[in-house]
Amino acid sequence: MTVNVQTPLQALRRRGLLRSRWPWRSAAYLLTTLPVIAVAGPLFAVLGLPWLYLMARHDQDRPSIGTVALLVVLGAVFVGGLGPVVAVPLGVLERARLRMVDDRAAGSGHRRPGPLSWLRVRYPEEATWRALAYALLLVTLVPAMLGLLAATLLMIAVLIAGPWLVGGGGEPVQLGLVSVGDPVAARWWAVVGVVLVPAVPYLVTFVAGAHAALARALLDGHTDGRLRAELVEVTRSRARLVDTFAAERRRIERDLHDGAQQRLVSLSLQLGLARLDVPPDSAAAVTIATAHEQAKQLMDELRELIHGIYPQVLGDVGLPTALQELADRSPVPVTVDADLPARPAAPAEVAAYFMVAEALTNAAKHSGATQVAVVVRQQRDTLTVEVSDNGRGGADPSRGTGLTGLADRVAAGGGRMLLSSPAAGPTVLRLELPCG
Repeated sequence: MTVNVQTPLQALRRRGLLRSRWPWRSAAYLLTTLPVIAVAGPLFAVLGLPWLYLMARHDQDRPSIGTVALLVVLGAVFVGGLGPVVAVPLGVLERARLRMVDDRAAGSGHRRPGPLSWLRVRYPEEATWRALAYALLLVTLVPAMLGLLAATLLMIAVLIAGPWLVGGGGEPVQLGLVSVGDPVAARWWAVVGVVLVPAVPYLVTFVAGAHAALARALLDGHTDGRLRAELVEVTRSRARLVDTFAAERRRIERDLHDGAQQRLVSLSLQLGLARLDVPPDSAAAVTIATAHEQAKQLMDELRELIHGIYPQVLGDVGLPTALQELADRSPVPVTVDADLPARPAAPAEVAAYFMVAEALTNAAKHSGATQVAVVVRQQRDTLTVEVSDNGRGGADPSRGTGLTGLADRVAAGGGRMLLSSPAAGPTVLRLELPCG
């Protein structure tokens, strides 16, 4: 399968780089970067004059703290206030130049302003400050990269020209990082330079690829838009899964309640009638009585199962009453303080109910608590549920799936769950959920 190469960094991972056009495209991209830096550098140097002055004065004498703070703030005001005026047009130019080494389209992340609203539209945009960050890196980091590349190329050229530079005078000549005075040694170093020549296209392509990757990361509005669109779609699909899961729970609860539970009730009634039709001291009476008791136990277990899948009282009368029912069934004394001005959305109610149920179960089984308090509040579009107990503490979600599953369900609903449980107690479990 043939993979389309679109960037210099992709080309470096393929064979045949020396026979491709990528080294030439990369060299052209780096060469055209120099005039851009030559124009943008002085502009940002003017904006950063307070910083440059501070660095110059720091080498001579130490200015006062007040002077340092004033110059730092003044430079930040100049660069942050006037920098976008330079950075935004520079970003347009750099997106156009990016096509020299990147076959993918690079779009602007800016909105289209009106004729008199450029400043009002541009300054609040994230794309503007990303463009400013790129501009600052272009006049600081990129020149350092290009300088290092130029020094490496110059060193290779000097090594190759070493035999002519050394000559026969016997005076040592600096060939890059080494000092050579012997023509024979200079020839060997020239061989080293010739061997390094094939590495030059790879080095040029790498530097151009790194520069292009930096430009795309900060200037490409398409990438930011795609990430935002994917995040929105993931959020929506997660919400759909939560709603589908809640609907499926209700369907299962309804099917069990209207189907299996009703059949068990009918079976229990028939067994009860059968007990009346047989002699009490017969063997059949014992068997029917045993079956009758097992049917009643199974009916109780099924009722608990149905209640655990989706509590009918929650759907009928709402969260406060459902929580009070949980408190009445708990072996640990529980106080419920639920002040809700309106009924929350169904997903928030379900998540809050099962969080309280899990917390009460853990308090009864593991904490040794003698008192549990449940506080429910709704402020605007946020439902807050807090369960606290006076137990021994030390609750750890990693030791069980209950709290972990609840945290996942809460996160899927756009909320968060917080747990505080020091070793000596108390344990506080807090749930915050959007309920609009």
